[in-house]
Amino acid sequence: MSSPSPSESLIARLVAPFLRTQPPVLLIIFALALGIAALWLTPREEEPQIVVPLADVFVQAPGASAQEVEQLISTHLEKLLWQIDGVEYVYSISQDGMAIVTVRFFVGEDRERSLVKLHNKISMNIGRAPPIVKGWI
Repeated sequence: MSSPSPSESLIARLVAPFLRTQPPVLLIIFALALGIAALWLTPREEEPQIVVPLADVFVQAPGASAQEVEQLISTHLEKLLWQIDGVEYVYSISQDGMAIVTVRFFVGEDRERSLVKLHNKISMNIGRAPPIVKGWI
């Protein structure tokens, strides 16, 4: 291969010396070996244990329609539970006679503390529940 002429592009002039010598091949082999070593040494689990604390609150309201349950219970309970520190999502399902409200806390939140905060919030506000509520779990 001859030296690059002035008419060749800048990139061709920069690449030409690397094509004539062995260091690029050694660099590629070294990088490949490092990649294989990284794959081999990286710890992995088939099913990693990620703790996402969540809880379902079941509210019983016998005789109430799904719309009444949503308007009188689910919407208010969702707003109340959003006030708890560490809550990521709150969503609910309203059915005839009952509501299920799911509270999901951020990943890494302590499960027991999260459940205690949830229980305390509901217990402190149980007096604000409408008269159609006959119980909650």
